[in-house]
Amino acid sequence: MSSAPARSAYHHGDLRNALIRAAADLAQEGGPRSVTIRAAARVVGVTPTAAYRHFAGHEALLNAAKERALERMTAAMNAELTRLPSGGDRVLRGLRNLAAVGLGYLSFATSEPGLFRTCLAGGSSPTSMADAGTLTWDAEPLRKAAAVIDELADAGYLPPERRPMAEVAIWAAVHGLAMLHLDGPLREADDEARRAAVERTFEVVAVGLGGRPLSGDLRAELFGMIRARSPRGGPEPRLR
Repeated sequence: MSSAPARSAYHHGDLRNALIRAAADLAQEGGPRSVTIRAAARVVGVTPTAAYRHFAGHEALLNAAKERALERMTAAMNAELTRLPSGGDRVLRGLRNLAAVGLGYLSFATSEPGLFRTCLAGGSSPTSMADAGTLTWDAEPLRKAAAVIDELADAGYLPPERRPMAEVAIWAAVHGLAMLHLDGPLREADDEARRAAVERTFEVVAVGLGGRPLSGDLRAELFGMIRARSPRGGPEPRLR
């Protein structure tokens, strides 16, 4: 790779941000193990010595890449939320938001698997884990999930006794579904099987939260939303 085009990617001392962008691109293509000081420096077109002036080592650069990956995950969720129609009662709006947040997570995982795995990569020490942009309780994607659960609780759909840790149950279900798409049997499944898996997972989660079956009209609307946006075979266009 020629260094000239890469060098034009930063200016006025913006090498740190250029290295972060390069690290995110490396993670996007090869996951967290591909993020190294030398590789990022090569992409940008500088020496490793120059890169080390901005990052103490590999782990510091990886943490910055995690933060960028989390921003992209949040953007995928926001993109799904902005597609939602207006109107409907509070329960319907809350369930739409629940589906949108889950579909955003799943869309990001299947279209950006390298960045998705980078979000989940842990550091080598408790300190580094605390400083990393990995998926911790205060990460923005999980804040969005918790906000949706609160919305359903406030609307009276989610009984108070089921509210504690409900976002963990949702995260477990959606994350498990994502991993089945990336590394499990859904990886080779056809579009119909993938869609059915997403529909059933959402229905089980929604019924489990509220404790009662979805009505026919509600089920039809939410499944229509899922059918329109559930992952198809192969990656979707990359988020930019």
